[in-house]
Formats: sequence, C-alpha cells, structure tokens
Amino acid sequence: MDLIARMDGASHPPVTGLVVRIGGRDLFVPIDKTTGLGTGRVVFSGNEVDLRRFERRPGELLLGRDLSTHHLINVVTGGLIRANEIELACVSGRWEVMGVDPTSRPLVLRHFRRRRGSPKTVVDWTSIEPFVAHVPSARLRIPYRKLARLHPAQIADLVEAASHEEGEEIIQAVHGDRELEADVFEELDTGHQLEFLQSRSDVEAARLLSSMAPDDAADLIVEVEQDRRLPILDLMPPPQRQKLRSLLSYHPETAGGLMIPDFACVDSSSKVEQALAAVRASEAPPEALAVVFVLDDDGLFKGAVSVVELVKAAPASPVGALAAESRAAHVHPEWDLGATVRKMSDFNLTVAPVLDHEHRELLGVVTIDDVVELLLPTGFRRDYGLTAREE
Repeated sequence: MDLIARMDGASHPPVTGLVVRIGGRDLFVPIDKTTGLGTGRVVFSGNEVDLRRFERRPGELLLGRDLSTHHLINVVTGGLIRANEIELACVSGRWEVMGVDPTSRPLVLRHFRRRRGSPKTVVDWTSIEPFVAHVPSARLRIPYRKLARLHPAQIADLVEAASHEEGEEIIQAVHGDRELEADVFEELDTGHQLEFLQSRSDVEAARLLSSMAPDDAADLIVEVEQDRRLPILDLMPPPQRQKLRSLLSYHPETAGGLMIPDFACVDSSSKVEQALAAVRASEAPPEALAVVFVLDDDGLFKGAVSVVELVKAAPASPVGALAAESRAAHVHPEWDLGATVRKMSDFNLTVAPVLDHEHRELLGVVTIDDVVELLLPTGFRRDYGLTAREE
C-alpha cells in the first residue's frame, strides 16, 4: 500500500488516496472511501472498487515510493535529508502531509502522528522540496524561488551531495537565472563542473562560461576536452573571449591565473563622489570592489583607496589625495601562490592589484576569496560544506 499526496502549492499537501495492489494490479482508492488511516489499519468503506490500473497524474507524489528512493532538500538549512518517517495530520477532516523525520529508522507509512506537538526532529513540509522530476510520471519540479533563497555555495553543496539525476534537477531549477547558475557552477568542484557541462552543447557551454567570473571560467575551460575548447571559446562574446585568452596565458596557480580583469578605477583628479559612482556602475564582482584604484593622467597605476575610506571622506575631496602613495602593496602576474599570499597577509589586503614589471599598468586584481579557496584541501566542500552548517 502507498499513499498519494497532491502537490498543488499548498503548504501541506493533501492526501488524496491510496494505491493498493489487488490481483497483481495497482488500483486507486480515494481517501474519502477509507477509514482508520490514523490507527494504522485502513478499511475500505465504499461499495465499489475502480478496477482500472492506477496511473499517476501530474503533480501527484507517492509518499512511500518517491520519498524512500530520493533525497529531499531542506531549503531552510540547505541540506539533503531522507524521509525516514512521515508525519500526517487530520486537519478539518482532511489528511495532510505535515513533515518528515529524517532521524528515525527506515521509512514507515504505518506510523502517523496527529498534530499535537511534533518532535523536534520533524522537519515541517514547508521547508522541504522532493526530488522526483526525473521520474517521468511525476512531473514535479523544484521551484526556483525556493532554491534562490540559498547561497550559491549552499546550492553547490546540494549538487555535490546528491546523485547525478538529483544534481541535474537542481541545476535545471536555476537554469533560467543565468547569474545564479553561473555562481553555482563557480562553487562546484571541477569534477562536477565537467559532469554537468558534458551534457551541454557548445553553445550552452559558451553561454554559461560567459556568465561566470573570468578567472573561474578560465580554470574550467582548460579542463574541458581539448577538441571542445576552441569551439566553445569562439562562441563566446568577444569581450569575455579576450579576457579568457589573456588569463589562459598564465599558470592557474599564479597571481596572473588567479586575477580578475574587472575592477573599479578612476583618475586622480576625480572626486570621492565620482569614485563611489564608479563602484555603483561597475559590473565587476562585489569582492573586487572593496578598493578603487587610482590612475594618473596617462592612465597608469598611481595607488588605491578603500571604499570604506571613500564613504568616510567628504564627497568633494579629490581621490588622488586619498590614494596610498606606496607601491609596495601589489603583486606581479608570475608570482606563485606563496608569494601572493605573503604579500596579501603582510599588508592585510583583501584585494591585491596585479601590476606589470614596470609597476605602471594595472592588469587585474586578486581577491582574498580566490586565494582562500585555492589554499583549502581537495574535497573541502565534501568534508566541511555540509557538516559545518548550523542546524
């Protein structure tokens, strides 16, 4: 026997019937033709049984079959759970799915609680999304609006902890939001990136890489099969393609390979209010906008000023007077990870400018988050991502 719940957008899905096996055939029995559901002994109270074979309709969830074979997403904590026990309650004469208990022993549908105060271990159904989109007869999709509440790193944790089919379901749910999809891909480990990129056409891969941060896209393109790299690059818009080609000329574990070619800069005669306007208008990643770089009249590097200093300064103050005069706090593109980390640590830099050897041209910036990620051990997301979360 199995129970059927209708996923119709209600906070707690109603139970609409049972699937029972009679004579080797699965039959549907409406819930209103049964009694005793709360007692563990269900009795048919109708006069006739529909002998047509049960066929699942769109939006129907089989509580036993679907929830015992798939993970569920806890969209509040950003973790995967198993429905080891299901909680139902009779509300105004209608049975509803109230939540699941992921901590008890294997799934049982015979143990139902009336809603008189659920144990702390029960996760309310409003916090849950099931994986069943790849079950053809289910046709249920994880709603984007719920996943979008999570941080991209949390979504990446879900993808990496899930099966391939479940991971595909998550990626598909955010596919319509190019920025979020790109952010999730940036957080995935290389193996999972390639796994999900493999099934995409070159056009789709180019679109995704174009939406990613250039340094992350460069790291990924070198891992793609060699015969696909050039076709994918050629399909990218010229500005993004040029950025990737520039980054690909450096070893990935040098400052040049780590740097982001997008940043905020103004000339030294600009006012503070103009520098802040440049930050607001910039399309550079937020982590690169903690500092505004100052250029001289020839467009060459002069110094840097933090956004905090700009916020504190008078709007009409010239930026050139605030810019750091010292040229010491920078890195060069061929510097290895160790040298880059030492310089950023010594000068407490969250954003380090990457200068050419003449100390004049600003090539890009290295941000602290990219450095930290490279310093973390292989498999850190698996080891620390899901287990380090507060419940």
